[in-house]
Amino acid sequence: MTRSILSGIRVLDLTNVLAGPFATLHLGLLGAEVIKIENPKDGDLARKLGIVPDLNDQLMGTSFLAQNANKKSATLNMKAPEGKEIFRRLVATADVLVENFRPDVMKRLGLGYETLREINPRLIYCAISGFGQTGPDADKPAYDQIIQGLSGEMSVNGDEHTSPLRAGFPVCDTVGGLNGAFAIMAALYHREHTGEGQFIDVAMLDSIMPLMGWVAANWLIGGHPPTLMGNDNFTAAPSGTFRTRDGFLNLAANKQEQWESVCDVLGLPELKTDPRFQKRDIRKQNRRQLTPILEERLVQKTTKEWVGVLNERGVPSGEILSLQDALAQPQIKHRGTLKDVPVEGIGTIPLFGLTAQFEKTPGAITGSPPRLSAHTAEVLESIGVSAKELEELRAKGVV
Repeated sequence: MTRSILSGIRVLDLTNVLAGPFATLHLGLLGAEVIKIENPKDGDLARKLGIVPDLNDQLMGTSFLAQNANKKSATLNMKAPEGKEIFRRLVATADVLVENFRPDVMKRLGLGYETLREINPRLIYCAISGFGQTGPDADKPAYDQIIQGLSGEMSVNGDEHTSPLRAGFPVCDTVGGLNGAFAIMAALYHREHTGEGQFIDVAMLDSIMPLMGWVAANWLIGGHPPTLMGNDNFTAAPSGTFRTRDGFLNLAANKQEQWESVCDVLGLPELKTDPRFQKRDIRKQNRRQLTPILEERLVQKTTKEWVGVLNERGVPSGEILSLQDALAQPQIKHRGTLKDVPVEGIGTIPLFGLTAQFEKTPGAITGSPPRLSAHTAEVLESIGVSAKELEELRAKGVV
């Protein structure tokens, strides 16, 4: 029987919407017991977000379903004295706590890290926010698109006609969650050697900036500001999107030998010695002259035909798929990127599993996204709350 990497690790998940839930999703996929602590009224806001109104009404919106497999849902009013007491008892049993409130929300509740580490010195407390816990912008509200704009990410997308342009998915939320999960794993490793818990401060703004490392380095080190290039790749030419008979082709001839193979495949060997295109850096400067020459040949065949012959010659190329086709492509099916997960009252739905494939400790989806409060009784029983006490707490609206 395989063992999960985080088997035996208890995570208290106080997060909402995306960045935090994406972090705890990965901890859950690695085998941690993730207890999602939600407000008793309507839980995580993501429960109401999605394209299917009926699921939103059930508090099982598609946005929630996408990020919350392998979690237990327990409701708790953390403003009530009884709720705070129960939360403290849960903290005493926990290894990790993750929240994505604005800075000082937990402190105002009397449940900040300084207080909780007195209860549990081994606790790893990860706070994920837009701007971090300190600094001139720390208290500002933040959503993904706000961070995309402030990070410069939108300014480097598109061309002179379309920039600024946001990424088509919440990239800052997502990478903030991944950064949080990575940091928690590192903190668990540290605790394994020292016995010490610690506080982790993750900012979405911090998290997205290094992803633009190559673009930023051109400015920080080379003094060259970003050039709006649309679908062209600034590192090489020809490298970008090119027109074919039936659509477009992604082509990345980033090495000199790949460029020469492109010339041979397209029947344009003379370009290899053309002074405008012979050397890499000169070729980049003259890409606007090069692209029409290549497309004159590329439009003679379909994208699929060119992809086949170019890849055979070792030139990276590929079709530009719709999301629907991308999700259904054979490689994704072969890798098992999507898993069919039965959800009571909804049916079987496809969800993303853990994409890192471990030889000895594979991650898996072992539990469907939970209904609100589905595990309250189980979780409270684990800290000694009796059935009678649970009924009293429900009567008071604490759970």
